[in-house]
Amino acid sequence: MNVRRGSTTFLKVIIFLAGIGVLALCIWLPGISVKDAKVHPDTAYFLIPFLICSYGFCTAVSVALYQAYKLLTYIEKNNAFSDLALKSLQIIKKCAFAVIILIVIAIVSLRVLASVTDSDDAAGPTSLCLMGILATSIFAAAVDALQKPLKKAPI
Repeated sequence: MNVRRGSTTFLKVIIFLAGIGVLALCIWLPGISVKDAKVHPDTAYFLIPFLICSYGFCTAVSVALYQAYKLLTYIEKNNAFSDLALKSLQIIKKCAFAVIILIVIAIVSLRVLASVTDSDDAAGPTSLCLMGILATSIFAAAVDALQKPLKKAPI
């Protein structure tokens, strides 16, 4: 029992630290956007899709982190096979799909920006976005693999 309690506490601390990182990103984004708009006033209108994708990403990740925290609380209370745990996993999976959709929108925005301005090369950011899609897809598949035994488990 102590090992499980220690493990869940450690994971809760990691989730809390990740949440602080997401909050810092949300605070940092407007400032960097204003600086970029001042440097490149001709392409400042492309900041709107960037900010929408960024804040959507932060919102989805924050919701997923909160649900993961709740899931760890259920595990601590020996309710790992409850309907509440299943609902948390479903919400986490939906957040992963939302992140994938937002990353695809970001890729499209990058490609349009690269075609409008001849000087920008979008290959590097596009490849990073594709790696993010791969990582999020693996995460969503892992959550789905966890979700299937919970659906079949007797409550």
